[in-house]
This record gives sequence, structure tokens and C-alpha cells, in this order.
Amino acid sequence: MDDFFDNWTVQVRKGVLELCILNALAGEERYGYDLVKTLVEIPGLGVTEGTIYPLLSRLRVAGLITSRLEESSAGPARKYYSLSKEGRKIMNTMNDHLAELNRSVALMRRKGA
Repeated sequence: MDDFFDNWTVQVRKGVLELCILNALAGEERYGYDLVKTLVEIPGLGVTEGTIYPLLSRLRVAGLITSRLEESSAGPARKYYSLSKEGRKIMNTMNDHLAELNRSVALMRRKGA
């Protein structure tokens, strides 16, 4: 039974992690490591740098985020990410859909009680 639950939680995290990245970029442009630190602090996500950077690349290729390099006096250049116009539309749609799913699960829990 633990294996089933572990697999289920992995699948749920995969499904919401991209949305969490988009939401994290909704307010402001952020550089990669700052974004990683923010997402690592969220309970239940269980993310690592190795998880985030491939997703950032995929979201960029899909046109949902943009990136730019900026030189840093404190080390290597930083890559900054921001939401594109399309990314903001998709993020809003995804948030609405997730809210609807949560309402549906809550309804089923009440009906099953």
C-alpha cells in the first residue's frame, strides 16, 4: 500500500509543479536559484534543482516563460525567468482547473461521508 501512495504522490507533484513555477513567476522576474529556493521551501512538493531546471527549459520552449542572462558581480551570470503573455493565460486556466478539481474532490468526499 505504501508503494501505491508513493507513486500517487509523485504523479500529483508532477502535475502541479509546472503550475507552481508559473505561479512563482506571476509577480516578478526571478533568477533560477532563487526560484529553486522558493519551491524547495513549499511543503509537499519535494523538488530539487535537478527537477526545476528541466521544467524551466520545457516551459521556455513551450513559450510560457522567457529567460535572459544578466552578468553578476558576485559570480557567474544569472539567468532570469519571467512569465510570457501566453504563460499568464495558461497559468490562469490551470489555476481555475485545479480549483475546480479541488471542489470536485471535496464534493465527492462529502457525498461519500
